[in-house]
Amino acid sequence: MSAHDTSGTTPHLETVGGPEGVNAGGTRDRFWPEAWWRLIDTRIGIVPIPVYILLVLIIAALVEAGLVKSDGPTMIVVLVLGGFTCAEVGKRLPLLRNIGAGAIFATFIPSALAYYHLIPPQLQKAIVDFTKSTNFLYIFIATIIVGSIFAMDREVLIRGFLKIFVPLAVGSVAAAIVGTLVGTALGLGAYHTFFYVVVPIMAGGVGEGAIPLSIGYAAISGVAQGEVFAQVLPPVMLGSLTAILLAGALNYVGKKYPSLTGEGRLQPHRDDEDDFQPVHEAEGKEKDVGSTGVSTIAAAGLTAIMLYLLGVLCHHWFGLPAPVAMLFLAVLAKLTRGVSPDLQRGGLVVFDFVRTTMTYPLLFAIGVAMTPWDKLVAAFHPANIVTIASTVITIMTVGFIVGRLMKLYPIETAIINACHSGQGGTGDVAILTAANRMQLMPFAQIATRIGGAITVTVVLVVMGYLK
Repeated sequence: MSAHDTSGTTPHLETVGGPEGVNAGGTRDRFWPEAWWRLIDTRIGIVPIPVYILLVLIIAALVEAGLVKSDGPTMIVVLVLGGFTCAEVGKRLPLLRNIGAGAIFATFIPSALAYYHLIPPQLQKAIVDFTKSTNFLYIFIATIIVGSIFAMDREVLIRGFLKIFVPLAVGSVAAAIVGTLVGTALGLGAYHTFFYVVVPIMAGGVGEGAIPLSIGYAAISGVAQGEVFAQVLPPVMLGSLTAILLAGALNYVGKKYPSLTGEGRLQPHRDDEDDFQPVHEAEGKEKDVGSTGVSTIAAAGLTAIMLYLLGVLCHHWFGLPAPVAMLFLAVLAKLTRGVSPDLQRGGLVVFDFVRTTMTYPLLFAIGVAMTPWDKLVAAFHPANIVTIASTVITIMTVGFIVGRLMKLYPIETAIINACHSGQGGTGDVAILTAANRMQLMPFAQIATRIGGAITVTVVLVVMGYLK
């Protein structure tokens, strides 16, 4: 199947030669080499089937011999095998494949496998160590943000960043009201529903949301921070899962009603605007990268890493989250024409390469190392489920309506709002993968990081005032 198809639909098989082993001349192919070439060009994700089988056997032998390490080569193989296998299972399921099952399975199946000790302990430890030590989630986010920003027209970029705050703010307020009312009606209590169910969903994930929120709650209420954290984490997890499902459903709706979506573009173009064309086409066919040289592509990748490291320094100096600082720096480089058109095209190639090859392996690593299955399951209480679902549905529905009124593509606006109810940066990756709209990562980061920070700050002030 196509290595570059990250949509919710089942990808087509890519093979060499004619159908059923018949070549262009009408004669049946010999096994060697024609039929073999056709087999090796049939892939699971990005992995040719014979290579896939050999890699599975090799990893099994390494596990048996106790030779699994958290080094780069081993972990690349393990995460690629795990990520694309789980995604393939999801993409083959009827109905579910249309609502982002690939991203859901790549994230939550490994979480369950880790929790129930179905992954060999040494392999699980190696995955956790590699994920936390390399921090490659931010390498992924950096290249996605830089590539997608470089792809935008300057005027579209300016207008998009200014406009997106309106549906995000209106949707957040509406979701807080509706979620609180629903939880109260179901017997959870207004105070508990608002502070311990609704707010955590929109707090910006775990690291930037649930943790600072629990620290603030503990300081105000006098309850131990660990106890508070155990209460606010499950809504974060289930809210993110709900957002992933709904984002996948919106991708399906967009295919049925093309007028509602820009297929990753936030707003319609004017006649005098033009974007660079991405290397990846909607129908799942690869396009030649043309005159973009290897050194230019490497330079673009290094530029993305450089902007992220500048973001790290900005976080140290000013307290601004590194991904947000990096986002602003990339926008500044684009608006001031500080990056050449050639380097921008190189950024697009890096964007497409990373999106194609790293998304599902990254989600698999996140599932094993950063997604506690027991916390997710703990949220499956009927009242919690209904309250969380109503909160996420409201923020997305309001985003859809307000976006349409503001002449933005409503599906894209709703998906960005969904990221405000996701699991931080990891949730953004899963939501946008399910929606097949990774180009929206810059706007998703605004919804997650800035929206989450504002939510946490305002809510802690309100709780302190009430106490």
